[in-house]
Amino acid sequence: MTSVELSGKVALVTGASRGIGYGVAEALVARGDRVCITGRNEDALKEAVEQLGADRAVYVAGKAHDEAHQAVAVERTMEAFGRVDYLVNNAGTNPVFGPIADLDLNVARKVFETNVVSALGFAQRTWHAWQKDNGGAIVNIASVAGLSPSPFIGAYGVSKAAMINLTVQLAHEFAPKVRVNAIAPAVVKTKFAQALYEGREEEAAAAYPLGRLGVPSDIGGAAAFLTSEQSDWVTGQTLVVDGGIFLNAGTG
Repeated sequence: MTSVELSGKVALVTGASRGIGYGVAEALVARGDRVCITGRNEDALKEAVEQLGADRAVYVAGKAHDEAHQAVAVERTMEAFGRVDYLVNNAGTNPVFGPIADLDLNVARKVFETNVVSALGFAQRTWHAWQKDNGGAIVNIASVAGLSPSPFIGAYGVSKAAMINLTVQLAHEFAPKVRVNAIAPAVVKTKFAQALYEGREEEAAAAYPLGRLGVPSDIGGAAAFLTSEQSDWVTGQTLVVDGGIFLNAGTG
């Protein structure tokens, strides 16, 4: 991967030691960007940086909702690479499975802190550190759960709906310097989503018109597009990457 010529661009990708976040970081490094990745597990981050290339990637371990961690991550990116053109807010949590009527409100607060407030915090910091004067792009990883009812993961769905609205708020406020878009994936084969398909992948995939579940590189490709010159006239949008699952809505 590191044989690719440098693009001169730099991205900060949260929640990127594995899964979708790593898929995004991999896609950006593959086109020549340098990246700072974050996550909670330092060993996993070290391994990810080794795979991405130590000359192209650095990491900062910490919890996404921790404001001190947000500050350090942006500072580390600036120290290592001198700029932060792109922010990809991927860090997320879904610690509970069950009806929203019985949801512990402290759990709901945790979901919003991690999935929504942290994304705003990172956006504020990258804006003030670089993007306000130099431009760039932000991509928020939302979910199809934020676009329709999501039984048993209701708090997660509500938080992703908030993230989609946060996207349009930031897009309006940060224009014309910075473009802000979201990606709403359906089920992607990651450890995070394992409970949704483990032991029944063939059955789960059969519901998708394209015949398979998503993989991290599907989202990486979409993020690469939304942080490229090819999407220079796109902002405030949510790109649904769902294998066609929404085509089945209303078919009974």
